Amino acid sequence: EVMLSVIMTTYNHERYIAQAIESVLRQQTSFRIEIVIGEDCSTDRTLNIVLDYQSQYPEAIRIVRSETNVGWRANYRRTIAAARGKYIALLDGDDYFTHRKKLQMQVDFLEEHEGYVGTGHDHWNVDENSDIIFL
Repeated sequence: EVMLSVIMTTYNHERYIAQAIESVLRQQTSFRIEIVIGEDCSTDRTLNIVLDYQSQYPEAIRIVRSETNVGWRANYRRTIAAARGKYIALLDGDDYFTHRKKLQMQVDFLEEHEGYVGTGHDHWNVDENSDIIFL
């Protein structure tokens, strides 16, 4: 049984998608995680990269896709609808997790505090050179 579904929507994230997927695969958890990738007909190599990861990790990665681009909102909705986990974590295809126990800590908190429905975390906005962007 899947405890946590990581929802990853992507469109033309060729430069970033591998790092996003790897950051989930490196998570240290005591429970099963699935990565549900909503690939929205990218015009770059994003789909090829995602398919390669799925072939390497078929038990962990599922891809939601269609023959035409559906747009970010519909892609997000259909990807969440495909989730099988008790919990959902969101991670865009151009983002990545930096703490290897992030998901374990968040699920532990939710399991111990039934009155809570979500968790959050600090984040940094960085550009393609890994320079921090202050908004």
